[in-house]
This record gives sequence, structure tokens and C-alpha cells, in this order.
Amino acid sequence: MPMTEFRKLYETVFPILFKVAYRIATSEEAAEDLCQEAFFRLYEKNMVFPNSEEAKYWLIRVVKNAALNYAKRKDRERKAYQKAFREDIRLEKTGEQVLINQETQREVQEALEKLPENLRIVLILKEYGELNYKEIGRALGISEGNVKVRVFRARERLAGLLSKDGSHVS
Repeated sequence: MPMTEFRKLYETVFPILFKVAYRIATSEEAAEDLCQEAFFRLYEKNMVFPNSEEAKYWLIRVVKNAALNYAKRKDRERKAYQKAFREDIRLEKTGEQVLINQETQREVQEALEKLPENLRIVLILKEYGELNYKEIGRALGISEGNVKVRVFRARERLAGLLSKDGSHVS
């Protein structure tokens, strides 16, 4: 991939990848690292795609999977640390909670984390990655119709979780 083409891809896709990685990993530093690693892999392997859209979807898949792995690893580390030191099992403050001061945003994030992974991912890609249904389908390797169904179900479950918790999110 020529350097000018790579730079253009980086400049247009990085903001989307960062939003997705940040919502999954809940850490700005980790999200930035995950995005950089994905672009490094693309460049290092000198991968060739028919067009920039295909490269974009490949990068989204790579970042999504890396962020999920990061989040799972951090959760395992936190649980091991709590068990080893018999600490209180309290929710630790993430970078996101420190940055976000408004109560409604915190409530939405907590409810989002309760969603099953397949529903949570499509909602993150739709709402935070700002991808359309077709782009999400291509990124996840599922049909556009399946994406629509998952987004609908995710929104319904999220609304149910928020109303059950007595949240005031509209």
C-alpha cells in the first residue's frame, strides 16, 4: 500500500476505530494502543485490499477483537488481584468514569456492559463507531438484516435495563 494511501486511510478510519476500542476497553491509552497496533499490522504485512472500504472493515474487525481481548484480560487481572488480596469487590473507576461526569452517561455505560457481547458490539459500532447497518454487517461478517435485528434487540434490552434500574435516561 503506498504511503499516501496508507496515510489517508489512517486519517479517515482512526477516529472510528478509536471510538469502538474506547467503548470496549474503557481506556483511552489502551484504545489508542490497540488502534496503532492494527495499523502497524496492516502496514507490516503490506496487505492489499481491493479498495479502502475493505481495509476499513478489516481494521474494524481487528480492533474490535483486540479490544474485547484486552477487556477480558483486564477483568481477569482485576478478579485475580481481588482474590489474592481479598479486597472489597467494588467497581473500580475506569478512565471513562473519571472523564464522564454526567450521571446519565454512567448509567447507559453500565447497562451497555450488561448486554450480551453480540448485541453490545453491534450497538457500539452503530452508535459510537457511527457505522451504518451495511458497514457493520461487513465488519462482523453477518447480513445487514441480522445487524438490524441485533441493533433493535440491543436497544430494547438496553431500554429495559435502564427502566428496571430506575434510571432517568430518556
